[in-house]
Amino acid sequence: MQETTAHPPEAAVTVRLTLNGDPITIEVSPNAILLDVLREQLGLTGTKKGCDHGQCGACTVHVDGRAMNACLRLAVMCEGQAITTIEGLAEAGHLHPIQQAFLDHDAFQCGYCSPGQIMSAVALLEDHRIAGDVATVREAMSGNLCRCGAYQNILAAIQDVRLRRHAQEGGGDA
Repeated sequence: MQETTAHPPEAAVTVRLTLNGDPITIEVSPNAILLDVLREQLGLTGTKKGCDHGQCGACTVHVDGRAMNACLRLAVMCEGQAITTIEGLAEAGHLHPIQQAFLDHDAFQCGYCSPGQIMSAVALLEDHRIAGDVATVREAMSGNLCRCGAYQNILAAIQDVRLRRHAQEGGGDA
């Protein structure tokens, strides 16, 4: 019988980042996935664990303003970056406009995909390179799956916010 030697646990790594606007320092395992650190270590359970393979979008967060799947990113890769989760969207007790639009348009069914859908929608609305037509918005949101089929209401919520912003910017009807 061959003897096996237990490998010592890998030393924790210190990661400094900004989380929902607040600078934090955390100790993580070198192979810790951002999604698991958010949920298990930091208690931010709004970001959902779905497929764990980057295919469903339930774990979408913003990293330096860009939508990313937290299940595909190591926490150590976030050194010096700004992470925003669904918990960080509301400001001063007011929902983000897309959060309010999801409520107004009943864009929830079971709600499991909603945090990821909302985070992707916010990123889509901030990216002025993405056209506002229905086909382009659907394509931009295609990385987020909804098993309940609330796609029409999700699309209506996104377009509502897009049209309101356009009107506020003096664009009139879009």
